[in-house]
Amino acid sequence: MLLRLALVLALVAATAAPPRAQTTNSALDDSLARLSEILGALHYLRGICKASDGNRWRTEMQALIDAEGTNPGRKARMVASFNHGYKGFQQTYRTCTPAADLAVRRYLDEGAKLSREVTARYSN
Repeated sequence: MLLRLALVLALVAATAAPPRAQTTNSALDDSLARLSEILGALHYLRGICKASDGNRWRTEMQALIDAEGTNPGRKARMVASFNHGYKGFQQTYRTCTPAADLAVRRYLDEGAKLSREVTARYSN
């Protein structure tokens, strides 16, 4: 599942569409912000749950910023969303619990789905 999400994220980065009309960018920006938030949550939760993927989710976030963060406003929103996802779980969980593990699984599923949707809608 982790490999699948990483591949999907790489696909999003590789097939990023050029900017479009404002309404389209708004929907894309919302999707990128949510995906950034998910990556931040995964970065924190996988760390406390002693996953072997280390900084993988932070690295995926950097790849997403490199691909989609050329606009300063978009980049700032993506970074803020990543930090929000990270800090939200940092305030709630100090150790890995069954609930934290469930959150990881749900975020992996949501992130994979969102990545597929963004790729299908905005790729060239």
